[in-house]
Amino acid sequence: MFKEFKDFITRGNVVDMAVGVIIGGAFTAIVTSLNNNLINPLIGIFVGKLDLSSLTFKVGDATFKYGAFINSLINFVIVAFVVFLLIKLINKLTKNKQDSSAGPDQQVVLLSEIRDLLKKDNQDDTKIN
Repeated sequence: MFKEFKDFITRGNVVDMAVGVIIGGAFTAIVTSLNNNLINPLIGIFVGKLDLSSLTFKVGDATFKYGAFINSLINFVIVAFVVFLLIKLINKLTKNKQDSSAGPDQQVVLLSEIRDLLKKDNQDDTKIN
């Protein structure tokens, strides 16, 4: 069972996913800092409050923190946009790689020519008989 777990954990996809999660966590911290230190003050100029997370309203004893929700929404939009750009870039790079390797392999070309010559030779032999 330990060997199976070791094989699973050292498989490329798991390692790639772990790296993605770690980088995603670091990227989330950067986006949160961008939101809190640059975007919120910019929005605060127009709203009148620099800290959007303090925006709340009360209904009875319940407090609704819609400012914190707005912060989370801004963070999500930024992360989603960056992921969109990354996926678009990856698709463009893989498309270019596929386009550059679109030509048939040299061995396939040679084997096809040999096949065609053998077919032609067999057809010539059947015409003679």
